[in-house]
Amino acid sequence: MRDAPLMLCAGEALTDMIHQGDEQWVSRVGGSTWNVARALAALGERTAFAGAISGDRFGDALWSASEAVGLDLRTLQRVQRSPLLAVVEQGEPPRYFFIGDDSADLHFDPETLPEGWSSELRWAHFGGISLAREPLATRLVALAGKLKAQGVAISYDPNFRNVMDESYVPTLRRMAELADMIKVSDDDLRGLFPGIGLDVALKRLRAINPDAYCLVTRGGQGASLFHGTQRADARAPRVEVVDTVGAGDASVAGLLHSLSRHPDRALPSHLHAALAAGSAACMQAGATPPHPAAMDRLFEQIQMEVM
Repeated sequence: MRDAPLMLCAGEALTDMIHQGDEQWVSRVGGSTWNVARALAALGERTAFAGAISGDRFGDALWSASEAVGLDLRTLQRVQRSPLLAVVEQGEPPRYFFIGDDSADLHFDPETLPEGWSSELRWAHFGGISLAREPLATRLVALAGKLKAQGVAISYDPNFRNVMDESYVPTLRRMAELADMIKVSDDDLRGLFPGIGLDVALKRLRAINPDAYCLVTRGGQGASLFHGTQRADARAPRVEVVDTVGAGDASVAGLLHSLSRHPDRALPSHLHAALAAGSAACMQAGATPPHPAAMDRLFEQIQMEVM
């Protein structure tokens, strides 16, 4: 496969239906793993998104947005099924549900991907609700295992949602075992490990795979990055926040971009790259990929502040 992707994000691309009040709704393209893919492409990485979208206008919007940012579309499948919708009734505190009992995303078929598609992969990212929706979840976990055996580094962001009940625990453990990088927010830890403190929850997660990089984000309070016995902490840079949607996904992309392009960086610099990307995403409305120039500027700002 000519110019095969170096980065892959596999999972869900969906449509957010957001309540605007007075029975008015607006649709926005989205999806956790798809957001990471777009952010990586915007940062200059040769990136593909592997998933399935519908053949209607919702799918058209996802395809167009993927094309606009330069994603490799050869692993994006279109099927004649209904779209996956995330109905957001309320933002803060969040109240939402998903519509898609037999939607397009569930029909993604890794066996029909083009020959040689994974020959140059360095990283593959998984997560989101795609790992909590069968039969898609089983296929994606198997794909992650196959790529890991091939020598591809695995990134995992569970991105907790209310569809992740007790049945999700084996998937959490298996993906954490495979992962070279795990990203969680403080809210993710509360959802994935209910009834226990955040410190204990983080210890349980890291105990599954102590050697993996582990990025823990805390919104405007900053983030921590762990690797083995090392730990780095930093606060997010001050920016004019327009929208926090997609900031966590952008931080994943920023960290993967740093790990791939600058593997010899010290741990704090990798963390600063993640924070810079997440903060840059907050400067734009919606789950818009961070602008590389803004990310670079914020990265330098954080670096200078901690010197």
